[in-house]
Amino acid sequence: MSAAQTTPSVSEEDRLRADLYNYLGLILSAPPDELLLAQTAGLTGDETNLGQAVARLADCAKTTDPKQAEREFNALFIGLGRGELLPYASYYLTGFLNEKPLAVLRSDLSARRIERAPNVYEPEDNIATLMEVMGGLIVGRFSTPATLEDQKLFFNRHIAPWAGHFYSDLETAKSAMLYSAIGSVGKAFMEIEREAFRLTAA
Repeated sequence: MSAAQTTPSVSEEDRLRADLYNYLGLILSAPPDELLLAQTAGLTGDETNLGQAVARLADCAKTTDPKQAEREFNALFIGLGRGELLPYASYYLTGFLNEKPLAVLRSDLSARRIERAPNVYEPEDNIATLMEVMGGLIVGRFSTPATLEDQKLFFNRHIAPWAGHFYSDLETAKSAMLYSAIGSVGKAFMEIEREAFRLTAA
């Protein structure tokens, strides 16, 4: 039997979902370089809330250079001591870093045999990591593509309780311009995902 027959196929819609998760993971993990900014500037959107947010993001990327993006990223997430936002599930859910939500996440990642890369020192409950993991689950980067039920379980346990709040904060952060638009995209996407999972069978 060929690999194509044994590996569950991933629909075009799911690939697009994974692409958006991966994009958010990438641009929230480090400042975008010239190539990523150019790719972002080339995005187009439709009349939906998400589409309009994507169009606004593309417009912002057209007027942002890598140095500006780096200054903005540092002000938001690094800062002197700490940035304007702390993009961690533990912080949003408990008010403290490295709390129970991180321990639960590590247990779930371990059960899925997903390991932190050796050169990554950020706690795994960082928003960028969670976006990347969700994208990987959808297309099967870690093993076979996750079932919709497993995607829903991971999303509802580790993303839904706080990611929308984080993206709303990012959208209105005083240091954010390009990342304000990223916040709008993330918020709209999380709303779509939450509703889609809600409508799937329990």
